[in-house]
Amino acid sequence: MTENKDICYPNCASSMFLRSCEEEITTPLKGNTTGHIPLWLQGTLLRNGPGTLKVGSMSFDHMFDGSALLHSFKISEGTATYQCRFVRTDTYKRNQAANRIVVTEFATESVPDPCHTIFDRFTAFFKPLEKLSDNTVVSVYPMGDEIYTFTESPIIHRMDPKTLKTLERKDLTKDFAIVNHSAHPHILPNGDVINIGLSYTSRGMRHVVIHFPFTEKGDMFENAHIVGSMKPRWQMHPAYMHSFGITENYFVLIEQPMTISLRTVLWNVFLGKPFASALQWYPKLETNIVLISRETGEEVRRYSTETLFYFHVINAFEHDQSLVLDLCTYKDAKILNGMYIKAMQSIQSNADCAEWFRARAKRLEMPLEAPAMTFVEAKLLADIGCETPRIHYDMYNGRSYRYFYAISSDIDNIKPGAVVKVDTWTGDYKTWFEADSFASEPVFVPEPQAQEEDAGILLCVLLCGSHACRISLVLLDARTMLEVGRVTFDTPSPAPKCFHGWFISERVQP
Repeated sequence: MTENKDICYPNCASSMFLRSCEEEITTPLKGNTTGHIPLWLQGTLLRNGPGTLKVGSMSFDHMFDGSALLHSFKISEGTATYQCRFVRTDTYKRNQAANRIVVTEFATESVPDPCHTIFDRFTAFFKPLEKLSDNTVVSVYPMGDEIYTFTESPIIHRMDPKTLKTLERKDLTKDFAIVNHSAHPHILPNGDVINIGLSYTSRGMRHVVIHFPFTEKGDMFENAHIVGSMKPRWQMHPAYMHSFGITENYFVLIEQPMTISLRTVLWNVFLGKPFASALQWYPKLETNIVLISRETGEEVRRYSTETLFYFHVINAFEHDQSLVLDLCTYKDAKILNGMYIKAMQSIQSNADCAEWFRARAKRLEMPLEAPAMTFVEAKLLADIGCETPRIHYDMYNGRSYRYFYAISSDIDNIKPGAVVKVDTWTGDYKTWFEADSFASEPVFVPEPQAQEEDAGILLCVLLCGSHACRISLVLLDARTMLEVGRVTFDTPSPAPKCFHGWFISERVQP
């Protein structure tokens, strides 16, 4: 204990967040399988996140800025293989060609691109949107029979799920005049995709809801259209929305007191300054919850609740004449400060960091017939850190549910980075943890013909603190939270932390 007296979080191997992949794995890598991998589990877990935090001699300033790296874990016949490959964004290609950071990111300011002439730079001044980063580093989702990587800028990249090659760059600003969108669209049971964005319309700046109708073969973007909108609480300071909820009759948008200064955004684009400086936190303002009718597309009701910051909605559903919204909340937005690289490097000497990362799952139950701006208390679902939440998505998204799964955000806990299962009916929770390791967002895969909500497998990617060049795919029984099996891979270069993923099922019939 004496040697750790100056370490604030002795159980948290924070260095795992700062790794950079130096060598892509394009040929499927075989791993060491232990335990049992169910034969019914066939498919590919894709995961996305910052693959490298440096370019040449330069380093990015924030976790959101690292170059997007797509990971693939293909599960077949009781084992799995691993691949990883950088998303060939325009930003990635420009940075690599210049061997320096020449495109400004969320929190990292670029330097001049030596590959551009003075005339190129002069011309770029009149095309400011072309200077924006297209680094789709946050998530990966299906749209029809295609797979795309997402971030919050309105650019997505179509990927080959087998080879991880980047196939196409899609610019959504051309069709919807949106300046950003959520990195977490909703995939409906029929394959339709719903997302929200910020757009300048004939009625001014609006938060809009965009519907992408499912097509088995072809372009889902061709018939996409706006199906709903709402006026921001502050016209020139719309709220920052990382995700949203959807129920049978409503789109559920959260206007937190973290806003985007549009004037600052425009100024930053022209000057090449980071987007982060346009975010403004108002600690004395309440949070608004806005319901938009799925039938009419119009705002129908607003509620208020306590001041809170959030990234991720857990689920939303209608029940007994109320709308229930569950989300992972913070008391303020300092989590963004904690994700700066310098903050991560000094985390062991920062006693305040634990509070910055302390997310709690809370529930808002809003009576559908309540007067406008009724205040709703945010009630604690479970007293444990919860982030990157997942549910039995196929059956329970937008519907009454009982369980969700997450990773612990309590870095001062004896089990930081644990996988958490929360029972929303009772507030009880179970955890799975392995020392010197950090688990990723747990992705739930249901058992075939299962009747119980939690009958299935949780797929987690596990990083090892003492082995930088090691990554494991861990399978947990979602009912018991006990390990079922794992496949461990020794990689040619460090295995970095990822953010979000999607499982593409290729189930075989029993």
